[in-house]
Amino acid sequence: MTKLRCVVERITYQNAENGYSVMKVKVKGYDDLVTLVGNLLEVPAGSVLLCEGEWRVDKRYGQQFQCETWEEVMPATAYGIEKYLGSGLVKGIGPKFAKLIVGHFGTDTIEVIETDIERLYEVPGIGKKRVEKIRESWEKQKDIKNVMLFLQGFGVSTAYAAKIYRQYGKESIDKVKENPYRLADDIWGIGFKTADGIARKMGYEMNDERRLRSGLIYTLNQLADEGHCYAEEEQLIATARQLLEADEECIRNAMTHAIETEDLMLDDTAIYLPPFYYAECGTANRLSTLVHTKETGSIFTARFDLAKLQRETGIEYDEVQVEAIRQAIASKVMVLTGGPGTGKTTTTKAIIAALQSAGMRILLAAPTGRAAKRMSEATGMEAKTIHRLLEYNPQDGYKRNDENPLEGDTLIVDECSMIDIILMNNLTKALPTTMRLVLVGDIDQLPSVGAGNVLRNIIDSGVIPVVRLTRIFRQAQSSRIVMSAHAINRGCFPDISNGQHTDFFFMKQEEPEKVAETIVSLVRDRLPKAYRQPTANIQVLTPMQRGVVGAANLNMALQQALNHNTAALARGGYTFKEGDRVMQLRNNYDKDVYNGDLGYVRSVDMEERTLTVDFDGQMVEYEASELDELTLAYATTIHKSQGSEYPIVVMPVLMTHYVMLQRNLIYTGITRAKKICVLVGQTKALAYAIHNMKVLKRNTRLKERLAPTATGSTFTAPNSARQYALPTEEIQMAAEERVQYGDKGKS
Repeated sequence: MTKLRCVVERITYQNAENGYSVMKVKVKGYDDLVTLVGNLLEVPAGSVLLCEGEWRVDKRYGQQFQCETWEEVMPATAYGIEKYLGSGLVKGIGPKFAKLIVGHFGTDTIEVIETDIERLYEVPGIGKKRVEKIRESWEKQKDIKNVMLFLQGFGVSTAYAAKIYRQYGKESIDKVKENPYRLADDIWGIGFKTADGIARKMGYEMNDERRLRSGLIYTLNQLADEGHCYAEEEQLIATARQLLEADEECIRNAMTHAIETEDLMLDDTAIYLPPFYYAECGTANRLSTLVHTKETGSIFTARFDLAKLQRETGIEYDEVQVEAIRQAIASKVMVLTGGPGTGKTTTTKAIIAALQSAGMRILLAAPTGRAAKRMSEATGMEAKTIHRLLEYNPQDGYKRNDENPLEGDTLIVDECSMIDIILMNNLTKALPTTMRLVLVGDIDQLPSVGAGNVLRNIIDSGVIPVVRLTRIFRQAQSSRIVMSAHAINRGCFPDISNGQHTDFFFMKQEEPEKVAETIVSLVRDRLPKAYRQPTANIQVLTPMQRGVVGAANLNMALQQALNHNTAALARGGYTFKEGDRVMQLRNNYDKDVYNGDLGYVRSVDMEERTLTVDFDGQMVEYEASELDELTLAYATTIHKSQGSEYPIVVMPVLMTHYVMLQRNLIYTGITRAKKICVLVGQTKALAYAIHNMKVLKRNTRLKERLAPTATGSTFTAPNSARQYALPTEEIQMAAEERVQYGDKGKS
């Protein structure tokens, strides 16, 4: 092994998933910068490293130092100290003040900050407020460094140190020593495999019950990320055994014990995490109660004057739209579904007008901020996100609940295909039995990102009235986007003849590299020039995250082409610049931003190591250690685009994405475009997607809990001869008592 001491000058590349990094470093005795490669995630520019490894010659990139082990040490030279402090690691010291401080104290700078920080007042321009900020940040960095060194001893990336410290503070090392598997439970971004790596090096055995319990929970969480609410018992055992490589009997014993302690829930042969079990039971119970509550619907029906409504709105409704309006008036719960151009918005507005004429107070909501904004623009009324409607805050949870229900007569919720079971549970908790519920959504779109298939389950249960709009209105028939979407939904290949006056284009291109180049050219030059639209109105949607035409690679290419600002912060393989379009990757209730929210970086503070993102007028600040919650969003996956619309959509369609090519995926992507949709790729890939109906069936039991085949008491739903079951009283009470788990669920 060769030892190498160096100063990190810049980071060329970082992989957020495995920490693999390529860096340019300054080494004493070398005129040029040296290329250093290895797993060094979260080592910032300016760091002084003592590395062990070997020199090698890469055929493509030349001489490199392959780092096997490393530790960060304090710089010894004035240059190194200035570079270290100027990197922004210490709040209150950026490049400007680093130069001033080191210019005054030289190589004694670190010792001054460590032992006699008051001497910083000697430096011109440094006042009391800045010294206090430096003192606080220096102490915090020391604690984080200790956590880093501790983790490094177990071969764990230092990227997690700041997160662990933020969660546990000065108790971080003690907490991890006590039970490293708690990291997977408590800290977003740290999964079972990372925690297991620490634990195994700390001496935990393969069959340790704490390990097996954590592995079972991890397995169920992985399934929840794929949309499943539960796993069949044998499915869970088989999957966990493959992950854990432990004895089956020990895994079964750990599962039994977890069920006894209610860390897992057993329902017949299904194993649930508590949040999803209580959410599913609670949603079914409250929907059942809502439908079951009798109301004199005929009174409202008698007040409905179709002729008067049509005179007031100036619209003549067809028979299906009229049926939807009547159903909304007569039913306590109903579903309105339909594709683009079928009049969902027009029908929703008619329902609002009819209910208002009956003297009802209407509430409007949608799962995301962008969907709520579109609903407001379409109806002329205030629409809120479901979280804001329920007055959620991190300290108190959902203020609107069964004890403090919503106030109003009817709640209309749009984009319901996006609602997962956790969110639906909290929404139905807040509905008083006197309120009507109208669920609006396109059932042919992709299901929710979170666990469950709520809208589909409700429709398939057969106990709640459903009106499906199928007629494409004349004004929509002129849109090739609309007609193509419906053709694809029927399993037919769309018209791709292009033409000067169409709004739907297909550009044939076989090679992924050429597709990526074409997309960059379209976004940067051709589409803005042709349609006089800013690049901010163009969204690239792609089936996958990885690959040449995956979201990650396209984001870097588009950022390079579109954003030449220099103010930036780097984290996990991405560099975030002022002006970048970004997306939130997780629900962060403290910041009041949610998975899928789009925003723009408005400012980058290099000294404080923070950046501010504008989410539709809401300014949110991120520290450098929190940037893994963000990703660039010039390009995003089609799954992440649900509930949003964009003036122009560009979408690659290639066989390299074949594992994701499904009819509902392509349909969802195309229907995100309002004015122009451009597909780039292979016609055979589009044909493959259109004919691929093999959609992964999600493990859910909401339909069965609503439908008459479920066990328990039954009742007849209004407007339906079908009967279905309420969960037993014990399940209902348990759901109410334990529903707080829902706030911890992965959604």
